[in-house]
Amino acid sequence: MEKLGDDLLALIMSRIDDSAYRKSISQVSKQWFRVEGLTRSSLRVFEPNLLINFLSRFPNLLKFESSEEITNTHLQILAEKCPRIQVLNLNFKKKNRFYDENLVLDDDFDEKGLSFIAKGCSCLNTVCLRKRSGVGDDGVAFLVKFLPKLLTLDLSFCDKVSDEALRVIGSVSSSLKNLNLQGCWLVSDTGLKSLAEGPVRMTLKKLILAECDRITDCAVLSLMKLCCLEELDLGECGPNVTDVAGEAIASSETVKRLNLSWLVNVSDATVVALAEGCKNLNALNLTGCEFVTGEGVCTLTKHRSLKELVLTSCEKLSGYDLEELVLGCQTLEHIVVDRRLRFWFPMEVQDNIMRQYCWIDWK
Repeated sequence: MEKLGDDLLALIMSRIDDSAYRKSISQVSKQWFRVEGLTRSSLRVFEPNLLINFLSRFPNLLKFESSEEITNTHLQILAEKCPRIQVLNLNFKKKNRFYDENLVLDDDFDEKGLSFIAKGCSCLNTVCLRKRSGVGDDGVAFLVKFLPKLLTLDLSFCDKVSDEALRVIGSVSSSLKNLNLQGCWLVSDTGLKSLAEGPVRMTLKKLILAECDRITDCAVLSLMKLCCLEELDLGECGPNVTDVAGEAIASSETVKRLNLSWLVNVSDATVVALAEGCKNLNALNLTGCEFVTGEGVCTLTKHRSLKELVLTSCEKLSGYDLEELVLGCQTLEHIVVDRRLRFWFPMEVQDNIMRQYCWIDWK
């Protein structure tokens, strides 16, 4: 086997994706062990304290993942040993059902660690930092200033991220396409206005604001300046997002996926506006919108691109409304409704719906 050169072994290894198989091959000889490390493109780490012992074996990593507690020193080692990574997934996950989600990670990384990453890994295009308690405005600023290829940034439930981070993103980034701010409770109208007025308005396609309950209709009106916005999630954003916001969104020619779940002040007025104006909309979530009725939902029969519709916990919807909707909206492929409707749904209505090749999920 030693007669085969590293180049040939690397070619063979590049065709093997199964991690268990790669591990077995790496144990055949020292040469295979070395080549497997050189050709490894993805790594998931469960023991960050051991990084210093093995990370130099994988200089060509493109993707690094760890859901464990990671220190600034660990990120410094990563930046030095693997400068070519393109995807950094540090989303934190609870270990078991007894884990306290409000627990602060005492030695988890902060802006210092992110500065090592931002300055040492210039090829990064995706950074995921969900539930990392040390991530704040300064860390976000390092990322957007030093990563010109950054396309996706997940800051969900980073509760130190505020309007200042959005100001920097809006003024500096000219490449970002996907931004997740779910649960960032410090974000308000001011930050979103800054975001929508900078160069990022020409690139941002997906924006998740679920559970950001400080925002109001004014923020949504500002977001209509985002020229490429295709997906907007406003689920559980509180009572200050109303039909004013919904009707503004309806004027968008780019929005394709929209989540308005549990917005208690969104009513039929929004649904009617979306049916008449949001021509490219293909997925709509109205879960828990208590003022949305069957009459409003039936106006969606006019829509010519809607494919997915979620109507769970919409208490003012009947089986006959559902039948009219499915028979009238020829593009509808998938609909989610409450299980309660199924028990008194007339069989002829179910048959009519099934003939339209529309899949119904009973939740």
